[in-house]
Amino acid sequence: MFGIDISTVILVIALVVDFAIRVVAIIVVPRNRRPTSGMAWLLTIFFLPYIGAFLFLLIGFRTLPKKRLEMQEEINQFILDSTEGVEQVRRDHPWPPWLDSVVELNRKLGSMPLVGGNQARLLSDYEGTFAEMVADIDTAHSFVHAEFYILSLDKTTEPFFDALENAVKRGVTVRVLMDHIQSMRKPGYRATLRRLTASGVKWELLLPLQPLKGKWQRPDLRNHRKLLIVDGTVGYMGSQNVIDRTYNMKKNIRRGLKWKDLMTRVEGPIVSGLNAIFITDWYGETNDLLTRDIQPEQVEVVPHSLDCQVVPSGPGFEGENNLRLFLALLYYAQESIIITSPYFVPDESILYAITTATQRGLNVELFVSEVADQALVYHAQRSYYEELLRAGVKIYLYKAPYVLHAKHFTIDDEVAVIGSSNMDMRSFSLNFEVSMMVRGRSFVQQLRAVQDGYRTDSRELTLDEWMKQPLRSTVLDNLARLTSAVQ
Repeated sequence: MFGIDISTVILVIALVVDFAIRVVAIIVVPRNRRPTSGMAWLLTIFFLPYIGAFLFLLIGFRTLPKKRLEMQEEINQFILDSTEGVEQVRRDHPWPPWLDSVVELNRKLGSMPLVGGNQARLLSDYEGTFAEMVADIDTAHSFVHAEFYILSLDKTTEPFFDALENAVKRGVTVRVLMDHIQSMRKPGYRATLRRLTASGVKWELLLPLQPLKGKWQRPDLRNHRKLLIVDGTVGYMGSQNVIDRTYNMKKNIRRGLKWKDLMTRVEGPIVSGLNAIFITDWYGETNDLLTRDIQPEQVEVVPHSLDCQVVPSGPGFEGENNLRLFLALLYYAQESIIITSPYFVPDESILYAITTATQRGLNVELFVSEVADQALVYHAQRSYYEELLRAGVKIYLYKAPYVLHAKHFTIDDEVAVIGSSNMDMRSFSLNFEVSMMVRGRSFVQQLRAVQDGYRTDSRELTLDEWMKQPLRSTVLDNLARLTSAVQ
């Protein structure tokens, strides 16, 4: 009998498993995946086979539980059926000839119609936005629906929680949704839940990771939406969370960071579209379908009103709705594109659309922050600057210590998009987002004024300045860019 060294056996098994992982990865990983994402995963698995394979099994599949996907399809069909023929759009001058095709795209992707007869006002003052939301909640007589990526009780947001509690005392139904992981990661999470419960608010966690309660999905999927609907007549949407503008994080306070956001207050039939998003998410977490209040109210379409279309996106949809909308608008633009995105990590399609726009002779501007709260995303974003600058894109860095967190862009003088979606691969693929496309010069002019303010408080980054970056920064940027593609 020959003696067998146990360590040799273990080594052989490890090598066989290692080889098997690499072979299987080549077959499985690229399937139905972007080439850059597939290549990033393959590199991860080839360099770190066991760790890479574990991570791929944990977060490599962009899926929700089957039941959640079926619920999304069910409510999409309900919205399509209940909003048939409610557009009420005045196709007056100027109506871009390409807009109908974009509207049809959005309708197919997210089920929501374009509706006319709306009014919208932009809110850029952080504390002032809370004051306006509180004032509207104080007028509620039927219901208040609040859905925020982060909802936290602190000195800045206490009046918001007081308003919710007072609404309940008046007999108003108040429902609140918050993303589980992100809200939990902020100071005062337990106190926030206790306050909501004591106030009589009906609250639920979005995408909760609670395995002991049977609640589990891919752990890095997040609901990034920010919505407030009062009685179905007034709505808020945009980039601002319900938390102090420092996010109450010691590292932010130490650096003096403060968030700069933009919300829009809307009235008109589009509010029912925003409410439908809330109802969808409430249904997904509670199995309680609030079908009332979805249908847009019938209003007279008056001159100078706005045509608006809500575009939901996220893992519950087959396609990347926000990415497809953004691409369509970028290619249809005829004069100018002005983008504000705090986390700008585009995929190839967005990068090509933007650089192609400058080659078509368009004025393209990008507003980003000079500083950031997330190092990995910050460096990944910087890795695109040289290519953008060489293509002729004007990059403006919003000055520290403010983190420019607003998310919007304008196409020519006719169309704008505002919402919760960044121009990055996380927002396109992993986050539940909500965007609103607005057709109307008055709204674009409001955004132009906001953009002018950004420009005043920013400095333009030049190619000459950028090429003086030290080598260590370039290495960090490129490594971060590679890891950003792992989805």
